[in-house]
This record gives sequence, structure tokens and C-alpha cells, in this order.
Amino acid sequence: MMKPGPDSTPVNSVLPVPAFLAAALALIVIWGTAYTMVSVGVDYIPPIWLVSLRCVLGAFLVTVFCYARGYRLPKLTDKRWAVYFGLGITGMVAPFWLLSIGQISVDSGIAAIIVGAMPILTIVLAHFFAHEPLTWRKFTGFVIGFFGIVILFLPEDFSLALISDWKAQALILGAAFFYAVTTVAAKRAPDTSAVVGATIMLISAAITSTAMALYSGIPETMPPAIGWWMAVGLGVGSTAIGTILYLWVVEKSGPSAMAKINYFPPLISVLAGVWLLSEEFTYRAIIALVVILVGVALSRPRRRKRTVPPTPLA
Repeated sequence: MMKPGPDSTPVNSVLPVPAFLAAALALIVIWGTAYTMVSVGVDYIPPIWLVSLRCVLGAFLVTVFCYARGYRLPKLTDKRWAVYFGLGITGMVAPFWLLSIGQISVDSGIAAIIVGAMPILTIVLAHFFAHEPLTWRKFTGFVIGFFGIVILFLPEDFSLALISDWKAQALILGAAFFYAVTTVAAKRAPDTSAVVGATIMLISAAITSTAMALYSGIPETMPPAIGWWMAVGLGVGSTAIGTILYLWVVEKSGPSAMAKINYFPPLISVLAGVWLLSEEFTYRAIIALVVILVGVALSRPRRRKRTVPPTPLA
């Protein structure tokens, strides 16, 4: 299981409030606008190539950060490579790819709202595979959150008919499912520093996604500059800087701090989509977001352990 780092410090005992707020704001903006960049990027770059570019760049930067902090990656014979390599596939490659395909036709704000439901999927999987009983409080949160997802699959008039792009939304829900699987699986992973675990996961994601991209075929034409900028923004932003900031905040302030931060990226994504991409602002999306967040808040345990699951990246 990934540990916060060399020192397990009580919440806010080391990280000053202004620094925490600055880091939290940066993470909210980085993760919230990542969906916006994916929506633009897939217009110019095939989804799997977009995933490959962001993972390669992110892996390079996080590996540099890992060694700069004094950490060292284990030998290739160490079992942590096999475990965290697999987590890189389920926690990065699979969800990034499904998100990129789904966002060809689904608005970035809707995608962020669906992925925001990941915690309610996690509590169900944890009940069966991580020996964390599904209490009535958690179950109520799951039902409420799941109802929020259902709202997104219904038309604006809430009639009992599926929207036209329900299949694309289902792919995005699949991305949320893979994030949940990774979170539960990480609890059985060998103990290691969160920095080392995240680095191995990104290296895994870079290798796997690049192999998939090459297998799919090299694009016949080069993407325009805006496509490259979106890939660079995703690689440097949510995939590298987002991971580094996440690890820093968790190391200094604890996982419970991240639980509070994770409520806001979907809202930023909705606002960014409306403002930057002229996406439609619908009451259905806002209602779904509120319902899902209520379900997530209700399903969260009252006390959280200091152990840290892999970063759920956008």
C-alpha cells in the first residue's frame, strides 16, 4: 500500500494554511480543467495517442521529481514493479483512454461529474474485495450518488428514455469504475512510498499506452499546434504537477485533506466547459452534480487512515 512518505505528519502540523490553500486551489484548477483539455485534444489527436503523449511526459517529470527528492526506484526483480505496473494500467491507461474516447461526444463538465462518482463505486467494491463492510450509511450514500448518475443518462425533461450519447457516457462511467478498482486494489499492494508507487505507475502507463498507440497506427498527419498544447498541458499539468502536488499535500496534511479538495474539480470543469468551450449549461447537470456530491459525502467514512491510494487523475 502506498504510504504518504518518509514522515507521517498530523493534518496541517507542517503545511501552513496559506500554502495548503494555494496547493488546494492549484489542484482544483489543474484537475478541473484537465477535462476541458481532453475535450479539445481529442478533436486533433487520436485518443490513445493523446493518452500516450500525456503519460510519457508525465512519467518523465515525475521520475525526475522522485530522484530529486532522494527516492530510488526498486530493482526490476522487486515484486512492487509487477503490482504497481498493473495499477498503472488500471488507474491511468484504462481510465484515460475511456475518458478520451467518451469525450469525443460528451461535454467535459458531464465527464467530470460522472468521474466524480468514483468514491461511491469504491465503497461497493471495497465491501466485496477489501473487507470494508457496506454500512447503511455507506449504502444510502451509494444509492443517492447512483441516482445522480442516472439523472445524467436521462433527457432534459427527465422522461424515461436514454440520451443519444449514453454509450459514450457509459465509457466515462467505465473510467470511474477503473479508478475505483485501482483504489481498492492499492490497499493490497506492497508497502512503498507514495512517490515511488506513483512513479512506477506512470512509467507503466507510458510504456503501455505508447505500445497501444503504435499498434493502432501512426497518424498520417501531424496535429496542429493546439493539439500539441493540449497534450503538453495534460502531461505537465494534471499528470505531472497534479501528481506531485497531490503527493506533497497528502504527505504534509494527510489524506483527509484531499477528500475535501476532490469535491471541487467537477464544478470547475463545468464552469470551464461553459466559459471556454461554450458547452451548454443545463440544470440536469447541476442537479446531478449536487446529488452525486451528497452521496459521496454521505458514503465517506468518518475517520480516514493515513495510507494513501493512487491518485485518481483526470
